[in-house]
Amino acid sequence: MMAAEIPVIDLSAPAFSTANLIRQACVEHGCFYIVNHGVEEELVARVFEQSKQFFSLPLDHKMKLLHKEHRGYTPGSIGRSIESFYIGNLQQTSLNQWPSQVLPSWRSTMESYYCKALSAGRRLISLIALALNLDEDYFEKIGALNGPEAEAEAYIRLLHYYPGEMGHSKETKFGAHSDYGMITLLVSNGVPGLQVCRENFKEPQIWEDVLPLKGAFFVNIGKMIERWTNGMFRATLHRVVLTGQERYSLAFFVDPSPDCIVECLESCCSESCLKRFPPIRSGDYINR
Repeated sequence: MMAAEIPVIDLSAPAFSTANLIRQACVEHGCFYIVNHGVEEELVARVFEQSKQFFSLPLDHKMKLLHKEHRGYTPGSIGRSIESFYIGNLQQTSLNQWPSQVLPSWRSTMESYYCKALSAGRRLISLIALALNLDEDYFEKIGALNGPEAEAEAYIRLLHYYPGEMGHSKETKFGAHSDYGMITLLVSNGVPGLQVCRENFKEPQIWEDVLPLKGAFFVNIGKMIERWTNGMFRATLHRVVLTGQERYSLAFFVDPSPDCIVECLESCCSESCLKRFPPIRSGDYINR
């Protein structure tokens, strides 16, 4: 398996040049790394430590926080050596579940990470707007990120992959898919396994390894951005393949507000490039 050549984009660089690089990356790759994103490595390390401590708990402890309302714990299953934990909008305090009795630092660590990651995600979305020759606050103005439910679709997902034998059976590959939302910020504990396929409909599919890059987030473009851009910015097809090592990863999803109407941007359509996707309410698309 060959390693993917993925652009590295510095968010501390001037906005105009950064936006141009993002545009090129979204058109040619559908994914990229970001550095100088404002989320401290020390904080990421604490999140992974708290994640490891939680997933190391006895199953009966974890099952007390079983997944509901898109929050909480999802155990592994037969033939699927992965468990996960979701944390959603911090404003909806009654929905999130916290293992505070056994992990007293869990909640404060996750809340700090949520706020930092959301800030990085908002900054990136403003640069994506500039990359599309829009005002940097375009997605806020159309209601994608504003309103009473503005952050309801931003989630942390902690993932733990049990050690498994290397190979390519169904049991060692996890969920080849494209994300539904706007963007996803991904980081791992340094163990490889993430792969991307940049030509979704090409046969046979060519999968490339995404190598961990210290201090960076790997960014996936989601299907909402693909719909807004009429397919010009591609949603990344990706999966995880077990490598025989225990793997922890951390995904942060930034999706449009549920009531936001997602429709092709006029600048991404023409007589020779007709609209491929009808308008749709974000919540209806993501929950269908």
